[in-house]
Amino acid sequence: MAKRRSEPDLDRELDELPPELRWREWMRRIEAVLFASASPVPREDLARVVGQGISVDLLIADLAVDLAERPYAVVQVADGWMLQTRPAYAPAIQAAADVGSQDLDLNAFDVAVLAAVAYHQPITREGLKDIFGKEISRDLLGRLHTQNLIATGPRSPRRGAPYTFVTTEQFLVAFGLESLRDLPDKEQLEDAGITE
Repeated sequence: MAKRRSEPDLDRELDELPPELRWREWMRRIEAVLFASASPVPREDLARVVGQGISVDLLIADLAVDLAERPYAVVQVADGWMLQTRPAYAPAIQAAADVGSQDLDLNAFDVAVLAAVAYHQPITREGLKDIFGKEISRDLLGRLHTQNLIATGPRSPRRGAPYTFVTTEQFLVAFGLESLRDLPDKEQLEDAGITE
């Protein structure tokens, strides 16, 4: 969701530049916004730095081509775009940069619970119990919530209106998904030996 910000004095139209330089400047502006942002930037936010009627999608596509030989790429995640280091450069970054631990603190069961939430959301603790045949601890759900991988969803329309759980934008970012439609289907999971 786009956030309200004070409008800086920014020439969006760039009428003084020839068309090819104008396009390149708009690409660079989008790259700068993506570089500065720690989370995916939605289309409507990116549209605020380019001329009226200019296609953000086309600018992003050209930027992706422009960055093809760079160690990072433009990726679409959740409802926006972000810059992401290419996996081939992870060892170099880990060897030299102070990036802290960015690994998720998840064991196999945690991932299974996350997958159940992703595939069945909104889902209650009772729904998770039905899937796993045992109670899912509040501690586990709290850890997934603390890592911002799940959030509370709408109250269930059942007696007692229990809370439900849903995945977050951070879940999509952490697993490199544009949307939940990118989750593997059940057949792919079975082929990989993840489900029975």
